[in-house]
Amino acid sequence: MGKRAAVLCGAAVLLAGTVTAVPAQAHATPLAWKKCGTEKYPTLQCASLEVPLDHAAPHGRRITLALSRVPHTAKTYQGPLLVNPGGPGGSGLALAAFVASALPKAVAAQYDVIGFDPRGVGRSRPALDCKPGHFAPVRADTVPSTPRTERANLLRAKAFARACAKKYGDVLPYIDTVSAVRDMDRIRMALGAKQINYFGYSYGTYLGAVYAKLFPERVRRAALDSVVDPTGVWYDDNLAQDVAFDDRHRAFLAWVAKHHTRYRLGTDPARVEAKWYAMRAALAKKPAGAKVGATELEDTFLPGGYYNGYWPHLADAFAAYVNDRNADPLVDAYKKFGASGASTDNSYSVYAAVQCRDASWPRDWQRWRADNRAVHAKAPFMTWNNAWYNAPCAFWPTSSLRAVDIANKKLPPMLLFQATGDAATPYQGAVTVHERLARSSLVVERGGGNHGITLGGNTCLDKHLAAYLTDGTVPRGKGAVDAVCKARPDPKPLRAKAAAPASRGAELHGLLGFRH
Repeated sequence: MGKRAAVLCGAAVLLAGTVTAVPAQAHATPLAWKKCGTEKYPTLQCASLEVPLDHAAPHGRRITLALSRVPHTAKTYQGPLLVNPGGPGGSGLALAAFVASALPKAVAAQYDVIGFDPRGVGRSRPALDCKPGHFAPVRADTVPSTPRTERANLLRAKAFARACAKKYGDVLPYIDTVSAVRDMDRIRMALGAKQINYFGYSYGTYLGAVYAKLFPERVRRAALDSVVDPTGVWYDDNLAQDVAFDDRHRAFLAWVAKHHTRYRLGTDPARVEAKWYAMRAALAKKPAGAKVGATELEDTFLPGGYYNGYWPHLADAFAAYVNDRNADPLVDAYKKFGASGASTDNSYSVYAAVQCRDASWPRDWQRWRADNRAVHAKAPFMTWNNAWYNAPCAFWPTSSLRAVDIANKKLPPMLLFQATGDAATPYQGAVTVHERLARSSLVVERGGGNHGITLGGNTCLDKHLAAYLTDGTVPRGKGAVDAVCKARPDPKPLRAKAAAPASRGAELHGLLGFRH
């Protein structure tokens, strides 16, 4: 405890939404870019950048950030465009290539599109992996219907927190949003830019808003897609997610009912829902393929709450299990959407480290139990799954900082994008950020429920993004919303069960991942 207290004293401290000053860096070493292109993205380049572990001690221990770049090709150069996929814990290296290819060519050509793995993530070093295999199947049922089940889940959460403390006790005090934001400013300096442009999804919207709070004069443009509610980071935001994900899961079940001729699960959404929970109960007793129990079933269907392009695949697996007693498609769906690997273990380790450090969490499990029981009663789909996902924060080895007040009147116009039915970052969060960022504009995808909506196939949304990145144009409305785009239609059932998602939306959501 004494060693940890000592390092905490040297960390950047948040008090009442303000941030303590840290020493400035006079000069930055130029980045050494090397080719790292792929067949699909041949112009991609990579580099690395050393930054202080503790920005309050710039001459102390160093860590390394992995960067990627698609360089500009036009005569008109608008500077670097930093991109982030969210998480926390998401890798941004491939996102740079995707964004550069998905934007109109004339727009992308005017920017150096810069991706980066935030501290602790992916190819940055050290890369956190607190407890490999933490999500290995078959896990205890998430719903603590008995003291034994609750105890099993609590022991698992405590073990993860202990493992992180043992492996990374000297690093954890510096894995947080403000430290990542200061890293972004080091990236800016290494690029030789006076200002940055920024484009972030999900948690990346909070990262961008915090950067804008700390360095408002260094923000040229910023587009935020699927916006985190900064007033709820992170405990309250997760409870709000639970209700929104339940609504989104019911939208999926209603879609299955609409396509009864394909799935044969009933035309009444309530009947389809009953069959889904009956499937869950059956898997709790007898996991499919010794891999998919009740908890793994939730893991498998949760991605459908992020992106409706997965619905046809999930529905096929659901129907095969219920109608044909065939569990093979369900096991295949788990492998595709729910199973974890080394990258998941890394991203989850950073997710926990950032969220647990960023803001205060209840340390009394009685509070968690009461809150999640209340929410589960009305939103049973993933409330407890989400609770256990975040439960290490109840036992985290570092103290917590105070969340940053992102309210800002010093910025150029910023552009926000939000779907009305987004589950991971519910709609109200975008309204709140729009109110707190003076001169921001809010573009709403009415009737949409996906998480991450620009560059996914909605031409109306993409036109607003392209116009903004071209010359700073933002829509201005008379009410709380500045522009409205109609959501794209829900998908149709697969023509062939072996078909795989191959759309731009599927590629985007593969990069954004889940659990933002």
